[in-house]
Amino acid sequence: MSESLLPAVAPADGVADEFRAMMRGFPTGVAVVTAFDETGSPWGMTCSSICSVTLDPPTLLLCARAGSPTLAAMRGRGAFAVNLLHERARDTAALFASGDPGRFDRVQWGTGGAGPHLKVDAHAIADCVIARPPVEAGDHVVVFGAIDQVALVTGEPPLLYGHRQYRAWSGAA
Repeated sequence: MSESLLPAVAPADGVADEFRAMMRGFPTGVAVVTAFDETGSPWGMTCSSICSVTLDPPTLLLCARAGSPTLAAMRGRGAFAVNLLHERARDTAALFASGDPGRFDRVQWGTGGAGPHLKVDAHAIADCVIARPPVEAGDHVVVFGAIDQVALVTGEPPLLYGHRQYRAWSGAA
């Protein structure tokens, strides 16, 4: 059972919509988080809720929708990969955000240490193991990943997301 970060307090009317609008204006990098389930099937989701936690030991966190099948696969195996997308990978970001059940048939991927690696679409990939029990936070779950290894795949600029649009880093200036 995971602990909860949030108190059971209802926000004022309209605050959730205002918060969503506020966060749309906060551009961030884009990743596809991947994992294998207990049968070896690949799962993946687009995620922009990722941040570093500490360098000693190297740890990141990500937030996933509580009902996500990718989250279930991550929990089942205790491991996942974070594929940081480069600016030419907009279609891959949209595909993995869509929930299309055939998404792995439509991209090139290889078996990584902790989850599928999207080497054609990622500028960097981190293999992670779940470092502590996931923490419930409303309708999402916070997962802490201890970094097992990192592959710096290309020197291409990262893909950004904000105002419900994908943007190239090189075009952001």
